[in-house]
Amino acid sequence: MENEYLIYKLSETIKTTSRIDKDLFTKFGVKRGLRNEDHSGVLVGLTKVGDVVGYEKLPEGGTKAVPGKLFYRGIDVEDLVHGLQAENRLGFEETAFLLLSCYLPDEEELTTFKKILANAMPLNQKATMNIIDLEGQDIMNILARSVLELYTFDPKADDISRDNLIRQSINLIAKFPTIIAYAYNIMRHSQQGLSLHIRHPKEEMSLAENFLYMMKGSQNYTELDVKMLDLLLILHAEHGGGNNSTFTVRVTSSSQTDTYSSIAAGIGSLKGPLHGGANIKVIEMFDHLKEVIKNWTNVKEIDQYFNKMLNKEAYNKSGLIYGIGHAVYTISDPRALLIKDLARKLAEEKGLEKEFTFLELLDERAVNAFMTFKGDDINKQVCTNIDFYSGFIYRAIGLPCEVFTPLFAMARVTGWTAHRIEELNFASKRIIRPAYKNVGERKQFIPLNQR
Repeated sequence: MENEYLIYKLSETIKTTSRIDKDLFTKFGVKRGLRNEDHSGVLVGLTKVGDVVGYEKLPEGGTKAVPGKLFYRGIDVEDLVHGLQAENRLGFEETAFLLLSCYLPDEEELTTFKKILANAMPLNQKATMNIIDLEGQDIMNILARSVLELYTFDPKADDISRDNLIRQSINLIAKFPTIIAYAYNIMRHSQQGLSLHIRHPKEEMSLAENFLYMMKGSQNYTELDVKMLDLLLILHAEHGGGNNSTFTVRVTSSSQTDTYSSIAAGIGSLKGPLHGGANIKVIEMFDHLKEVIKNWTNVKEIDQYFNKMLNKEAYNKSGLIYGIGHAVYTISDPRALLIKDLARKLAEEKGLEKEFTFLELLDERAVNAFMTFKGDDINKQVCTNIDFYSGFIYRAIGLPCEVFTPLFAMARVTGWTAHRIEELNFASKRIIRPAYKNVGERKQFIPLNQR
């Protein structure tokens, strides 16, 4: 039997045998995607790390949409960001400390923590050479493989004591920028034939600035670029235990596997276009709209095209407007609101005012188009999410799309490690093992010569 035919036959068989009637999920009370009928998440755990608020439960049942809120260890992220901006300070390192420790550091603790991160950022020569050997088409895969390889350099790789988990967490937070920057520069060299730059991180620089320096060199970024990247890292650092990648980390951690295996699993989850890859979808859509919308200020023209997209008649005919809607946020995504003012300043600095004004108008009209398309269904209330703006910002800073999702991982590893530490320190630990109802038919074994 030819290989191709067998694969085709298996594919056709699976197409019918793996199909499960949607009504069966309702019949057996299965929460598809771990979502309730009112679109809220199924409660599967408890945490003190982060909290995502987009609706309130009503006493009589159902939910009520509320303006979005995001909390890190009980602190409103809006207060955290505004506090840092009032003091004109970068804050990702401080945010990492908060998420890992549950409190804001004093000045001495913050200084020490920054030094620990800075000292952990460099890769040894063998790790660097291994990344050079790990040529590939996707930096997320290179990142996952590099994280797994860090296991071999850790003499206490399987130790899940609190002290060691903290050490491993700090080490990973520090090394992600270096791995990503090196992986991109190696990819750029191997695929485009450009010069290979391996720049060593500098102790006096913040994590955000070090990343830009390792990616682009010292003369190719501005102070505003650093502030903007630092803000995005803060806002992507954590998003509650229920997002797909963090849940993946908690599930794998509950088996008491090593830190590197668990974080690599989180990277694999985040890579998916329905999760961390969404900002690339938005920037691709934005490029398309810049071409097909002749008048960037014409509301009627924009509305008509969005209606065609929702009816699967235009763009990629998926029926989606990327960057619109969120699993939890309904009225507003606080992260999107927090980046808009600084993004506007960045657009002015880069001479992109016209593009940013167009993006803001698309934001307004996309939400309106979606709500009009869905009608009066209160459960379909949507808002613009952070992905609608983050891709534009990364590009304005001068970062290539190949690192957009890795940048998400570079921030979110902070939340992942905080949740892993929490999962492994419950008073009564238990492996996460949900149930699946088998709805397939029972069959008899048939001897090989009778098939």
